[in-house]
Amino acid sequence: MKKILAIDDQQLILLSLEKHLTDLGYTIKCASDGQTGLELFETFQPDIVIVDINMDGMSGLEVIKNIRQEKKSDVKILVMSGNTDEDTIIDGFDLGIDDYMKKPLSLNEISARIARIFGIKSEKLLDKSSKGQMLQRHCVGVVIPCYNEEKRLLSKEFIDFTHSNLGYHLCFVNDGSTDNTLEVLKKLSEGREDNISVYNCAKNGGKGEAVRQGVLHLAKDPQLDYIGYLDADLSTDLQDFDDLVKTIESSTFKIVSGSRMSRMGANITKESIREIISKTINLIIRNILGMSFNDTQCGAKIMDREIVNEVFREKFITKWLFDVEIFMKMRKHYGKEKAISYICEQPLKRWIHADGSKLSMKDSIKIVGQLAQIAYYYNFKVKSNAT
Repeated sequence: MKKILAIDDQQLILLSLEKHLTDLGYTIKCASDGQTGLELFETFQPDIVIVDINMDGMSGLEVIKNIRQEKKSDVKILVMSGNTDEDTIIDGFDLGIDDYMKKPLSLNEISARIARIFGIKSEKLLDKSSKGQMLQRHCVGVVIPCYNEEKRLLSKEFIDFTHSNLGYHLCFVNDGSTDNTLEVLKKLSEGREDNISVYNCAKNGGKGEAVRQGVLHLAKDPQLDYIGYLDADLSTDLQDFDDLVKTIESSTFKIVSGSRMSRMGANITKESIREIISKTINLIIRNILGMSFNDTQCGAKIMDREIVNEVFREKFITKWLFDVEIFMKMRKHYGKEKAISYICEQPLKRWIHADGSKLSMKDSIKIVGQLAQIAYYYNFKVKSNAT
């Protein structure tokens, strides 16, 4: 029985890899940091080492250097990393690695590469149940606020997504629901706790507070590179959200926000009256922010974890317009020009208005008053408090 040592500082990745390779008959041990990995290397004596490059503390390249130069071992070493920098890859091969696997990649591709090294026909090791399962480039936490979603929560879509996209963790926040939403969410997470969790707010605090509580909860998990939020009704679907993640992964943006822009090639459906109201409110928002946003209120955003504390530490002052407040806080913290360079609006391929929306037309009138409240608070009160 071949032995494999996997070293990666992201548990979501390690757990998926461990289960997959164990199911294929390998003996596998895992380490969440380089130093522990080297200690396991001595006692476990693996046939193959799989190591990530970008780890806190000791990097993957340092682990490889230690194995090759200090321990004088010729054990087979495979790198599995989201780092696609050409110089880093060359450094790895110069140190004596046997393969470099770039994330995202499928579990079955990993199996095939391991089989090649062991001289085993790869088709004997393909796991049909793992078909399409991809290890993501980064680990991503997604907050999904829920208030009385018992009858319209699309559980299957969420389960299928986490099954195929390994590295995602969905955190459903129950915002003091008065129906059986909490029980539905608990059933959804049962047996899937590594990828789906439930955070319960005993009292209803509104969407903004539910998102804030969920984001701060996820921020306690150091393995998450990015944290975002998404509406429970999947008006924006999960694949569109994954496209937002791909954009932030390959850029210097700190926020990538979905935008429901009607255009050819996209399926963007709104009620006509809502569209008129939305455009009117957006014009006011643009004047308040001093930024040319097309759609601040889209319920799909992904953020670099480094801005989470600054943006979500304090409660939002409005019930529905916390998205606007996020951008106001970015402007206050970084300054207008730098904030604009850090925020990207990305058009969605699909957005469908879902029946049962909690925001009525009457509520829309209240939004104008809340916008005035935001303008006063962030442009005058916060400034005077700071001085």
